[in-house]
Amino acid sequence: MNHLAHLFLAPDEPVIRIGSVCGDFLKGISIQDMPPAMQIGIRHHLAVDGYTDRHPEVLASKRLFSSERRRFAGIALDVLYDHYLLKNWAHYSAQRSNGFISQRYDELEAFEHLMPPAMLPVARQIRKHDWFGQYRDLDNIGYALDRISRRIRFPNRFDGIITEIKLHHVELEQRFRRFFGELQQAAQDF
Repeated sequence: MNHLAHLFLAPDEPVIRIGSVCGDFLKGISIQDMPPAMQIGIRHHLAVDGYTDRHPEVLASKRLFSSERRRFAGIALDVLYDHYLLKNWAHYSAQRSNGFISQRYDELEAFEHLMPPAMLPVARQIRKHDWFGQYRDLDNIGYALDRISRRIRFPNRFDGIITEIKLHHVELEQRFRRFFGELQQAAQDF
């Protein structure tokens, strides 16, 4: 799961939500030194990722990618799932997505002091460039994935993966919809 989905699935408490995003920025960080609510969010993040990585619909979705790109399919799906979450928002929440996003941006700003150093610039970029709002457009997902491909430190075929996403877009979205409702239910117990 990517940042928006983690914020959406986290328990309804701001510091826990910040911890749920922090789960992607733990390198060199002692979790035990963080506030208890952040620790809860980090554990929630890890549980969501574990559930996602094992889910049959996600595994089947990864197999849709070519052998050249399958190694990066999990990364692509993480970002793509934020797009599908926004596209299908009304199936998962009574709150309007714009209001949810605005509130999460406010939280990302208000709790910067709790963020690990590696998370802080990313959180600022998310807000500054309205990443979550941009994820409504599938072409912006391709742009985001291409930026990620340039940060991979070894030669790869990840760039342009949006072409494969578009080729299987209908099936990927159907699989997401079958998976995400189950994840949303399971995440309440993590």
